[in-house]
Amino acid sequence: MGMMLPPILFSVVGALLIFVVLWEAFETIVFPRRVTRRIRLTRLMFSTTWSAWKRIARLLPQGHRENMLSIYGPLSLLLWLTLWATMLIVSFGLLHHGSTGGVNGFGPSLYFSGSNFFTLGLFQPLSPLTRFLAVTEAGTGLGFLAIVIGYLPALNQSFSRREVNISLLDSRAGSPPTAAEMLRRHSDEHGMESIRQLLHEWERWSAELLESHLSYPVLAYFRSQHENQSWLAALTCVLDAGAFVMVGLEGACTRQAQLTFAMARHAIVDLCLIFRLRPVSQSPERLLPETLAILRSGLAEAGLRPRTGKDADLKLSELRSLYEPYLFALSQYFGLALPPWTPEAEATDNWQTSEWSQGAKVINGIASRARARPHFR
Repeated sequence: MGMMLPPILFSVVGALLIFVVLWEAFETIVFPRRVTRRIRLTRLMFSTTWSAWKRIARLLPQGHRENMLSIYGPLSLLLWLTLWATMLIVSFGLLHHGSTGGVNGFGPSLYFSGSNFFTLGLFQPLSPLTRFLAVTEAGTGLGFLAIVIGYLPALNQSFSRREVNISLLDSRAGSPPTAAEMLRRHSDEHGMESIRQLLHEWERWSAELLESHLSYPVLAYFRSQHENQSWLAALTCVLDAGAFVMVGLEGACTRQAQLTFAMARHAIVDLCLIFRLRPVSQSPERLLPETLAILRSGLAEAGLRPRTGKDADLKLSELRSLYEPYLFALSQYFGLALPPWTPEAEATDNWQTSEWSQGAKVINGIASRARARPHFR
């Protein structure tokens, strides 16, 4: 049936596919801005494979489930690059098949295309058109491999920069990080300056996360080293802390909290746009009235002066409505848990845990006495 089709049709289809793949690669790897086009091969691949991957992961026990989900990011990247290379080889194979009139069949043309793409040079082209296509494909293959070689280090560097600050949150805000613990651990004699400096650092981190994840959306699928840490948990903690400082802490650095809150919210809203996620409402509430009372009591015990009253409660609720629906949408899509506002009673920082239990007991005892944990119980 294929031999009955005119050779020019194979050439047209091949040229069109080459353009589509190269343009997709340009938008994904080279182009640094958010792509608003609805139909994209990359987005289609991620949406279909991620949904299937999550369904399979849900069938596994909790520990194995997280390992399964953590594999997806690196594996999807390899799959994505392999898919592009395969499509280019098939596309050039269609061009070769059309240029020779289809006399040798599509199989030899595909093999010839693969030889040229990986610059093996196993065949000697005969006609001028075939030589031109062979040189063009060899150049395309070399360029594609060069872009991939340059892309992977940039991706790894962006991932490493993201994870450094997430790891720093372990001792600064607990595991998982919570707004209450972040504020309490910076309530020393220079408490307000410490909180201002911390919020300033996380304003910059939120901006870097926004730019890196807009340029390389695949990074959002890369998970942190610990199950109770993630880029989404870090953003949640920062937004919670910023919102509370803005309306609920006397003498605090309100302006810096506003700047950090604005940048972090910008990041989650744009990430929802990238992955086409609608904000969703979630129940039960993340911050119940009794939890808010415990939070304020713990901060007051630590030497801070949280504001109380209906006006403060209403303002905090309004600020939460600006970001929590987006956090819920990202949490559901990526399968990442959102941290609570206050730490659990028996929560332990990741740096305190160890497979060697004797050392862990000593560390836990020292840390517990130093931190005086009972504020949020």
